[in-house]
Amino acid sequence: MRTIALIPARSGSKGVHNKNIKIIAGKPLIAWSIERAMSSQLIDEVFVSTNCKKIAKISKKYGAKVPFLRPESISDDEATTETAVEHFLGFLEKSHITVDNMVLIQCTSPVRAPKRFDDAIKFFSDNTYDSLVSVAESHRFYWKNLESPKAMYNFRSRPRRQDISKDDLSYFETGSFYIFSTEVFKRQKNRICGKVGLYVTPENEMFDIDSLAEFSICENILSNSKGVQSFAA
Repeated sequence: MRTIALIPARSGSKGVHNKNIKIIAGKPLIAWSIERAMSSQLIDEVFVSTNCKKIAKISKKYGAKVPFLRPESISDDEATTETAVEHFLGFLEKSHITVDNMVLIQCTSPVRAPKRFDDAIKFFSDNTYDSLVSVAESHRFYWKNLESPKAMYNFRSRPRRQDISKDDLSYFETGSFYIFSTEVFKRQKNRICGKVGLYVTPENEMFDIDSLAEFSICENILSNSKGVQSFAA
């Protein structure tokens, strides 16, 4: 089975200027994801899809392949990640490159334990999933609708964290990475497709940088090697 990694990284960021290449804990943000993917024993090649020459140059410096610049027509604020994946799969077909599975990596989630991708790929393969989503446990009490508030839990019987059963635990999608069969993706046009598996990561891997506050939190974690756990408890 051939598995490759794809890291989408377009230019333009409103929350943190040039965040994909902004220096965090000593190196560009995207470098953390490239290096983790490059160190994987189960990922055959690492690609970056970008519309930015500067991002492309930095990505190549850290070992990723950038065989093209993504068209601006699929790189604006309205473009979806699925569009970038479809475009990349088109490139693979034209280049006669066969790939069974793809690890889609979000470079704005830089905190990942060593061997994270290998463990997740093995979990994906062992359970014969068509797609896998990285998640983290959530013990928060959510509400929705400011005009007509509605609790997403029974507030008359608020459970204690330690009393929540495994079946009643909630998980939220971290966005850190996804794994999926390229064939099933082509049919369903979505990264979450077919038989779906949830891969639980530690709480410190849940951050998706979209603000300076999140940037500072991740920088602190990355600067403290003891803060990167191997696996979720």
